[in-house]
Amino acid sequence: MTVERESSSMGGWLDALVRVRASGAPATLVSVVSTKGSVPRGAGTRMVVTPDTVDGTIGGGHLEFSAIGIARDMLSATRATAGELRRFPLGASLGQCCGGVVSLLFERVDADQDWVATLAALRENGTEVVVATPSDRAVRGRMLITADTASGSLGDAHLETNVVAAARRLLVDRAGAHQQRVASGEAKGELIFLDPLRAPEFPIFLFGAGHVARALVGLLSGIACRVTWVDARESEFPVSVPGNVTVVVTDTPEAEVTAAPEGAYFLVMTHSHPLDQALAEAILRRGGFAYFGLIGSMSKRAQFERRMSARGIAAARLSEMTSPIGVPGITGKEPTTIAIAVVAQLLQVKERRALAQRTGTAEALHAQRERRG
Repeated sequence: MTVERESSSMGGWLDALVRVRASGAPATLVSVVSTKGSVPRGAGTRMVVTPDTVDGTIGGGHLEFSAIGIARDMLSATRATAGELRRFPLGASLGQCCGGVVSLLFERVDADQDWVATLAALRENGTEVVVATPSDRAVRGRMLITADTASGSLGDAHLETNVVAAARRLLVDRAGAHQQRVASGEAKGELIFLDPLRAPEFPIFLFGAGHVARALVGLLSGIACRVTWVDARESEFPVSVPGNVTVVVTDTPEAEVTAAPEGAYFLVMTHSHPLDQALAEAILRRGGFAYFGLIGSMSKRAQFERRMSARGIAAARLSEMTSPIGVPGITGKEPTTIAIAVVAQLLQVKERRALAQRTGTAEALHAQRERRG
């Protein structure tokens, strides 16, 4: 028997807009569209502001305080404005010592704007999409661009053709959010903010719903990842979970191992040593994972290795198991302490893989250019 339970509280700026839109209220979407020098958050960071709430953060401090005030002034204005770009030097005037410069785009989003629902549907289907927004507001509108489709309008056919091409190059190149000037009917072109929405490339499968697992889920709620949280005991899960978590109640957890995507991150910490061993064996036999961590001591690892070796798992494959888990040097046994050490280790692995991928891509492009002469 398997029961999936999605979170009752959604996370992220798009989920926040969906909630606000459902209530019929307006909101201001605040987006970091460009940065220079030392800044708290990068391009693509967003925050949703209503008269009473703030969802997300653009880095805190006086920058965020000022941005919230501007966003709420936009909501209280008698005449709604489509959007406004503002530049903030992070120096003495804002009381922040970063020293860089941040450009923020403020956009009022009303309940009748259908692009929110369209974007949410694309995200729900796992479709990668680029949100293209004019950031200098010389033109109006917004486009949602996938590899196959484009919806919305910027009011200039020449501009739209070029924006679609730029967005699709971004999807192919796996580039991040950024502003760029795109050719249009105007001689100087238009400044467009291209922001890709992709499925999280950090799928974590967490087996067990004990104290450490609950602490892990809390920490992972603030990280761009997708957590599949698996246990047979429905009563062990909290009533609500973060928006990036899917609860799976099942008495066949090995099936979740099989169903996991290539490059998944596995963490095993169930209430049962036999179940831990069964999951460890299933994970090692399937391979193709980015990380597999098993909670426990060195003696537990040695015991599991002897048993799995006797069941035909090669020593090279056993070496791919991380146990004990967590970055070295943290000796505390409290659940939150262990969870912090484990999240740090997961992030280290993720960063190393990303660096290897970037390096490999650069080498492949160089080789391709060499072949072309």
